[in-house]
Amino acid sequence: MNDKTKILIVTGGVFSSLGKGVACSSLGAMLKCFGQEVLIMKFDPYLNVDAGTMAPGQHGEVFVTFDGRETDLDIGNYERFLNINLPKESNVTAGRVYYETIAKERDGKFLGATIQVVPHITEAISQKIILLSNKYQPDFLIVEVGGTVGDIESIPFLEATRQLQAKYRSQVMFIHTVPLIELLTGSDLKTKPLQHSVKDLMSAGIFPNLLLVRSKDAVSNKLKEKISLTTGIENENIYSLINLKHIYLLPESLENQKVQNSIFNFFKMEVPNRIGYKHWDTFTSLIKEPKKYKARIAVVGKYSDSPDAYLSIISSLEISSFYLKTDLSIEFINSSSLNENNISELSEFDAILVPGGFGKRDIEGKILAIQYARENNIPFFGICLGMQLASIEFARNVLKMHDADSTEFNENTANPIITILEGKNRETNLGGTLRLGNYNCELKDGSKILEIYKRKSIVERHRHRYEFNPKYMDIFEKHGFVFSGINKENNLVEIIELENHKFFIAVQFHPEFTSKILSPNPIFYSFLNVSKKPI
Repeated sequence: MNDKTKILIVTGGVFSSLGKGVACSSLGAMLKCFGQEVLIMKFDPYLNVDAGTMAPGQHGEVFVTFDGRETDLDIGNYERFLNINLPKESNVTAGRVYYETIAKERDGKFLGATIQVVPHITEAISQKIILLSNKYQPDFLIVEVGGTVGDIESIPFLEATRQLQAKYRSQVMFIHTVPLIELLTGSDLKTKPLQHSVKDLMSAGIFPNLLLVRSKDAVSNKLKEKISLTTGIENENIYSLINLKHIYLLPESLENQKVQNSIFNFFKMEVPNRIGYKHWDTFTSLIKEPKKYKARIAVVGKYSDSPDAYLSIISSLEISSFYLKTDLSIEFINSSSLNENNISELSEFDAILVPGGFGKRDIEGKILAIQYARENNIPFFGICLGMQLASIEFARNVLKMHDADSTEFNENTANPIITILEGKNRETNLGGTLRLGNYNCELKDGSKILEIYKRKSIVERHRHRYEFNPKYMDIFEKHGFVFSGINKENNLVEIIELENHKFFIAVQFHPEFTSKILSPNPIFYSFLNVSKKPI
């Protein structure tokens, strides 16, 4: 491993959904404020090769990197916080490690050796860290180990990182995140669970160098002394991960606690001068400013009970709301609940967004919502499937093609507005048929989308299988349907919009994947800007 890069291994204990991903992102943002170049990667202990076929309702959204890897939603958090584009190597699952190792064995790469978790799997894991470190050579590489210490599936990852520290002791630091438990009875805060978590980590041969304690309020000095006594971690290396109004204020909280001192001191480095992270301080000040506007947005989808399924969309709207000084309210409407009798209830909202998705379940409710937005001049934004359904709705209700459909939902439709184009055959392997990652798009002169992006050529990320059928373009255009973004290399429709509408734009790509804290995606910004009202 190169001598430059310092490795921060972040683990979590007691229970899942502790906030390790946000903690890693915040540590990275904090280090950038001290002039450090930072990358982040995540190990996920599940056996799926990637997140592509995992149900969003259970696992959260599938985030797509610029180079086409379907990853865990935490990768999106990392990108937004650090204002960078992470490569596909930034997310590694246990399934991928085992898959690649078994493939090597089948190819005879191990020369007949008996393949075991130790050393072969653990070596493959540690090599992922080393290869990423050597390829990009950042000042700091933060590695989140998914899962919870004590889980059986996390053991190979803990052992691999232990071996890495044993080999590169001066370059590897362990940070453990744990909760401070507050019982409903209002009694004292309980430290016993975190004590046991640290002991579980130590039993794996890892002694955490720094402890981040998730709590409602700052951990008192008295509690720090108790935690230090029972875990052996020095008092000055115990810090609070407190609940804040906005997660984007956490880097500031960590910096104010001087977490950076513990990190730089561990690596025997002088604490650099704080040079700031370009525009970061401006952004955090915007979060705290009073709001001048308000906006109530309806997100019509099928995962209304699982907001994490739309995490990047939520984050993109929130980031834009800070810049627009808008008090944002996002409400999820289950598309299965919409019908002709209640669709008018959408009039209570300032705008309607229909996100991406797969499958025919509940699509008619989404089409009703799109029709209502179109006919009532309500700002509408469609993403991926939302763009396809906007096209189908227009065909049915404006062009009077009442049987218009997608071949995803009806293979025998007489008017396949959305279809798999020639050369893109359906396969049984769901993980292998998608258009993934960055694709170019040329914007039409005089279009609204050109006004929004303010440049002729754009690059956005994709995750879809079906396309707009180009044989219908002429008849659509004759009725005010504008194809304002085209991928010229493959002649694929990327963006559609309507003439004479306040805001009716739908895109085949996923602009939420390119929205960053310091550079919100222009479509989200414009969508919210046209939807907001004075308070």
